[in-house]
Amino acid sequence: MESYLGSKVRYDVTNSHGVTLIPARTTLRYVHFEVLKNHTIDLDLLSFISEDEDLCAQKVKQVVHTSKELFNSITATRKIPLMEIRKEVLPVILEMSNNTNVFQLFQAVKATDEYTYQHNIGVGIISTLIGKWLNLSEPEISTLSLAATLHDVGKVKVPIEILNKPGKLTNDEFAIVKKHTIYGYELLKDTVGVNPRIPLVALQHHERNDGNGYPLGLKHDKIDFFSKIIAVADIFHAMSSKRPHHNPIPYHEIISQMRKGIFGEFDPNIVSVFLDNILKRLVGENIVLTDGRVAEVVSLNPHNIETPLIKIDDEFIDLSRRNDLRIREISI
Repeated sequence: MESYLGSKVRYDVTNSHGVTLIPARTTLRYVHFEVLKNHTIDLDLLSFISEDEDLCAQKVKQVVHTSKELFNSITATRKIPLMEIRKEVLPVILEMSNNTNVFQLFQAVKATDEYTYQHNIGVGIISTLIGKWLNLSEPEISTLSLAATLHDVGKVKVPIEILNKPGKLTNDEFAIVKKHTIYGYELLKDTVGVNPRIPLVALQHHERNDGNGYPLGLKHDKIDFFSKIIAVADIFHAMSSKRPHHNPIPYHEIISQMRKGIFGEFDPNIVSVFLDNILKRLVGENIVLTDGRVAEVVSLNPHNIETPLIKIDDEFIDLSRRNDLRIREISI
């Protein structure tokens, strides 16, 4: 028991009736041990946050707070504090993208509240990661990171009650939200010292290869390459996160939807590099299945790496042969 003192629980600890006894991310003290004992909950069955993971999450939380303050200043002044962003935000994004455990990183950048500010940082980190996997040069990655962090800056001109509306947007409300691409372009193109590709990203990150994006309905080569990278990071982070109008989507659905996007919406090379780099890192990781069981990934299926061979206790299961089982989430 003493060895668990000071550890942080990963998930809510609940009793047999589903009542939360200890909230997620709580640091265990002696009083918590009494609660667990009274409800006959085995400490060995709980999942805990590692020190590295906790440090990663704390760094993300800190830079999100900084980002919020800087974006609030943009709302007030309509000017981009470029020097402050380069000094206080970008170094953390570049540092975080060096994390070798991508699943730990994805968990840390998931938005759970204040979606807009967490999304800026999440997309910045994921875009930087993709840029590295695409072997971009350091100057290109630096520009990409800044562009990704500022891709949604135009939302400072969208009413907050629309951005945070819990239900589905009306057609009129969605038309207002879509204008953030134009607002962002206008803010950035007049900012001294900004690479011309950065306002282009703000304008184009919702454009799609098949021409069904907005605001201009551009296709293929008419869309800047950085905009295509950030479009992939943007949708991955959005689907992984809790947003005002929906909860995070299960892992297997995210991968499936992004795979389908190869055939029209997204640049196929970018999506392939992104997903292949994620999936090949699954071996040895623990996963949570759609039926709630925890399993270990043993090996990848060369014909479909989304459905690996897994192990639960002494049982091996080939997910490619099971239509009833999928990966719900990665258990960090």
